[in-house]
Amino acid sequence: MNDDLIAKLLASSDLNKEVAASYDSSQLSTYRVGGIAKFFTCISKLTSLEKISEFITESGIKVLVVGNGSNLLISDSGFDGLVIQLGEDFENISVANQEVTAGGAVSLPILARHTVKNSLSGLEWAVGVPGTVGGAVRMNAGGHGASISDSLLSASIFDLETKKYKNLNAQELKMEYRSTVISNYEIVVESKFSLDVGNAEKGEERISEIVKWRRENQPGGQNAGSVFMNPLGDSAGRLIDAAGLKGYEIGSAMVSEKHANFIQVKPNGSADDVYKLMKVIHSRVLEETGVSLETETVMVGFD
Repeated sequence: MNDDLIAKLLASSDLNKEVAASYDSSQLSTYRVGGIAKFFTCISKLTSLEKISEFITESGIKVLVVGNGSNLLISDSGFDGLVIQLGEDFENISVANQEVTAGGAVSLPILARHTVKNSLSGLEWAVGVPGTVGGAVRMNAGGHGASISDSLLSASIFDLETKKYKNLNAQELKMEYRSTVISNYEIVVESKFSLDVGNAEKGEERISEIVKWRRENQPGGQNAGSVFMNPLGDSAGRLIDAAGLKGYEIGSAMVSEKHANFIQVKPNGSADDVYKLMKVIHSRVLEETGVSLETETVMVGFD
C-alpha cells in the first residue's frame, strides 16, 4: 500500500472529510477488542459508494466491510487498510403486503420487531441476533432453527472493484450454512424478504420467548456470539463442554460458563487472547473427539 498515493488521493477529493485515519477498531466489534485500523469511513449516502470505490481502485488499498461486528475479531495489530461501514441511507425498512425491503445497515432485532408489528411472520428468530441485514445476508446468519436464506428473495449488492450494482436471488447467492458467494469487496446495500402472514400478538409472544431463552442460555458482556460452526448432526457447544473447557481462561478471554461456544472478554482485553483460546479449544476438541471445528467468527489480521 502506497501511503503517499493514498494521502494524495484523499487530499485531492472531498473524501478527507469522510475518511478517518487511525481508527480504534475495538469500536467495530462486539468483542470490544482489536488494534488500530489505518482508515475508517461510514458511508451515509448512496452517492458516497461511487466515490469510495474510485478511491479504492486508484489506491489499491485493502478493504474490510463491517456491519455491527457481532461476528468479528480484529487482531491487536489492527487492520492496515480501509474499514467500511454503512450508515443513514441504508437503514430504511419498507413493507408491501408480504414483501419486506431492508437496507444493509438495518439492525436485525429492529427488523424482526418491525415485521411482527406489521403482522408478518418468518423473521422473529432474528430478534436475538445483534447484527445487521447486510452482514446477516453475507454469512447467511441464523438461529433457533432458521436462517436468512429461508425468507430472502434477493439482495442488491455494490461491487467496490467494478463500481457496479447487481441483484442476486437466494439461489444465485449460493446460500449454505453460514456462507454465500459474496466477496470481501462486495457490499449488501439492500435485501428483500418474503414473509408469511402472521399475527402481531402471537409474534410478540414468540419474540419474548426468544429474548427470554437467550438471556437464560447465552452470556452477555463482551462476546461475538457462536465462535465455531456446529458440525453436522452435533453442537459445537456440546463438544467444547464435553472437552471440559467451560470456564477455561487465557489472559483476558474465557470460555463462557453459560454456553461453551461463546468466548467472553474482560474490559480492555486482548483480541490475541481470544485467538489463542480459540486455538486451544480447536486442539482440545480435535484431540478428545476427532472433530475439527470450523470457525464461524470472521478473523482479521491473524495467520
